[in-house]
Amino acid sequence: MRIYGDKRSGNCYKLQLLLSLLGKTCEWIDVDILNGETRSQWFLDKSPNGKIPILELDDGRVLSESNAIMHYLAFNTPLMPSSPFSHAKLLQWQFFEQYSHEPYIAVARYINVYLGLPDERRDEFESKQAGGYRALEVMEQQLKQSPFLLGDTLSLADISLYAYTHVAHEGGFDLSAYPAIRNWLGLVREQKGFIPMQAVS
Repeated sequence: MRIYGDKRSGNCYKLQLLLSLLGKTCEWIDVDILNGETRSQWFLDKSPNGKIPILELDDGRVLSESNAIMHYLAFNTPLMPSSPFSHAKLLQWQFFEQYSHEPYIAVARYINVYLGLPDERRDEFESKQAGGYRALEVMEQQLKQSPFLLGDTLSLADISLYAYTHVAHEGGFDLSAYPAIRNWLGLVREQKGFIPMQAVS
């Protein structure tokens, strides 16, 4: 198997962290998103949506969408709950991550860190703050009730949301008012096999 991605991307970091927690390895192929590699023909031939990460199996089959790849990699492991309701709750948090969290926190981080907060994107950056804080408040309320998002143990839900939450400050978000989130971030870092995200240079 091989993964095509950018190690500084939260969506790609999810997969790196998951593999490390599972004690698995996978060939990594860097893709330069700022220089347009995801729009090149060789990449589009693999993934017509033109987004990272993608997972390519040895037989040539390709999976895209970070959370879908996570389900493939973690199938039949303790990181995926077995009961129908708990599995649905896992999906609920992953849909939340993609629709209510990532579009605000990850995009603000991209504008600030990758693009250097150019003047023409400043209004867009500011517009992301309210939505990002709403998402953080949802997480805070759950993490006041349980140490991890699905209860007492780490799951894919935590890995999905850890990726961009732990660098939320890079998108202008202050986590000082979210003690439950800060405690949860520490619990994730304490997991055997944890690896940090590569810093954006």
